[in-house]
Order: sequence, then C-alpha cells, then structure tokens
Amino acid sequence: MDFELSDEQAMLREASRDMLSTRTPLERARTDQSGAVLDPELWRLGGELGWVGLAVPDEHGGTGQGLSELVLVAEELGRAGAPDPFVPAALVALAVARDGDPALRAEVLPALADGTDSATWAVAEPGRAWAPEALSAVARPTAGGYVLDGAKSAVQDAERARWLLVTALLDGEPRSLLVDRDSPGVSIRKQEAFDLTRTFYEVRLDDVAVPAGRLLGGGSAAVRHLLDDASVLVAADALGAMERLLALTVEHVSTRVQFGRPIGSFQAVKQACASMALDAHATRAATHYAAMAADAGAPDSARAACAAASYAGGAAHRVAGQALQLHGGIGFTWEHDLHLHLRRATVDAVLYGDSAVHDDRLCDLLQAG
Repeated sequence: MDFELSDEQAMLREASRDMLSTRTPLERARTDQSGAVLDPELWRLGGELGWVGLAVPDEHGGTGQGLSELVLVAEELGRAGAPDPFVPAALVALAVARDGDPALRAEVLPALADGTDSATWAVAEPGRAWAPEALSAVARPTAGGYVLDGAKSAVQDAERARWLLVTALLDGEPRSLLVDRDSPGVSIRKQEAFDLTRTFYEVRLDDVAVPAGRLLGGGSAAVRHLLDDASVLVAADALGAMERLLALTVEHVSTRVQFGRPIGSFQAVKQACASMALDAHATRAATHYAAMAADAGAPDSARAACAAASYAGGAAHRVAGQALQLHGGIGFTWEHDLHLHLRRATVDAVLYGDSAVHDDRLCDLLQAG
C-alpha cells in the first residue's frame, strides 16, 4: 500500500496547516477556561477550504473524497488544538451521503459542504460504553414519523449544531435519525470537560418528533460503519496532538541546559524522545492504513479501524506522559501550551471508545474471521 500523499492531498494538508497556524492560537482556550469558544471565522475558512465538503458527493456541492482526505484535516486540527467541530460534522455528512434518502441529502448536504450549517453525532449515553449494544435511547414509530426519548452525552458542539444525528433503538435495532436541534423536546446542557479546546454537551430528548424522511437507512451495520470512521478520525486528531507534543519536547530538551549541556544530549532523554517518535510514527501508519482500507472497501477495514484506534489511545497516553516528564515543572504551568495538547490527547484516547473497547471488538472480528 502506497503511503505517499498525492499532490492534491499534500496541497490540502499544507493549506489547512497554514490557515490553522494563524487562526487558532491556544490562547483562546487559555483565556476562556469554561470551554473552547468556536471561532466563526475559522469555521467559514474551513468551509472555503472544503473540509466537510470532502465527505459530500459532487452533486451536493462537495468533492466526494474519502476518509483518507478527512484524516489529513483531522490531523492538522489536532496539531493546532483547534476548537473546530469538523470531525462530528464530517461524520454526519458521511452518514447522510451514504444512507439518507435523496430528499434528505439535497436538504442537508449542500449547507454542510459550504459551512453554512454544522452538525454533530449524538451516540454515547451517560455511563454506557461507546457501542451499539449499549444503547438505551428509543425511537418509536408514529403516524408520519418517529418519536425519540433518551439522553446522550459527550455530544461535541451540540449548542451550535444545526442538526443532531441521534442513534437510538428502533424495534430493537440501532438506527440513526437526523433531528433539528431546535425541535420541541430537545434540551442541551454543557458538560465540564478535561479538554479545554473543545466543548461537549449532554442532550436530552423528550418525545421529540422526527419526520419519517429523516430516518437513515443501513440499520445497525451503518451505525457500526460510522463508529469505525469516527474512531479513525479521532485517531488522526490524537496523532496531530502527539506530533505537536513531540515537537514541543524536542525544542525544550534542545535548549534547556543542565550541567553545562543541553538535557537532550543525555542518553535517557534521547531514548524517551525516540520512544515518543516511534509511537507517533506507528500511529500514523495504523491510522492512514485504516483510512485507505476503508476507502478501498478492503475486507479488513473494520479490523484496521479497531487497531488504529486502540493503538492511538495507548500511544496518546504514553506520549503525553513522556512530554510532561521531560518538560519538568514548566509543563505543569498554565502558561505553557503543553498541558492543553495533553488534555486533548487524553480525551481523544476515550472518544468513540477507549483502547479496551476496540481491543474487545478486534478480538471478536478476528474470531469471526
């Protein structure tokens, strides 16, 4: 498998990195300790670059790219620590493009592609695992549609999203329905989060009416497919955070002098930095392979997604811990960027399932195979 980027992919990565370097100073997260503040201008510029539109077919205003291109954007957002709802919006665009009926695709996808609207996925539930079999929210058929009841947690940027993709049990099977955030019966409460670069919400649904045309097809297989895509994108975000932590650490140990020499010249410090680099490189290989396998429809794509998410979760903890140790006391200070990247990497390690969840599923897939 060829891991080299095409010219178009390299341009997407560089354009995203250049824009993010000027639009997302971590000072925003530092000055507003109550949670990340979305920069409307960042979301607009992301729309101009076609970020979410990568997941949208050409006929609806997008470019019809694959998970490999989405991974490149997610990685740059993680590197910058950007408070941008790209990942959940891209996931909703993927789901609607794959499993929405033509009328729903025409209604929703163009505005997602150009950044006019945003969307997020409400799948996790309080105290429950990130897995379809752990769902308790229920959708009941009614005349002309469905009624939703339940609670969702860790829903990123729910307050600003135009659409909520809610995954619930319909006749005992996991299904996803697209809900207007302003629908009667939808209530949103901000949650305290360890990650200060993003915002998460609890969403309650009390007798929320949903028109029949907003039920996505595909059944439980589509839900599982979307969870795999989400896991790969979050692994890419964690990769970006790891790369930034590594860069900060190398810069620090190269300039911090003790006993008349840079601490980076000591063998133990060199070994620690090398271990961080190995974790980052391995995460990159696993994540990009999983994305390419998904785009190719490879038979091992689900296993590759689990492997990437599992490894990225453990690597994020190791790299963040090593970075903190090598920075010493300065790494604990509020003024240093390290702790914000550390927080983001730590949350990435549990979003859409921690390593244990992905390890269990990978074992099941290997046994079934």
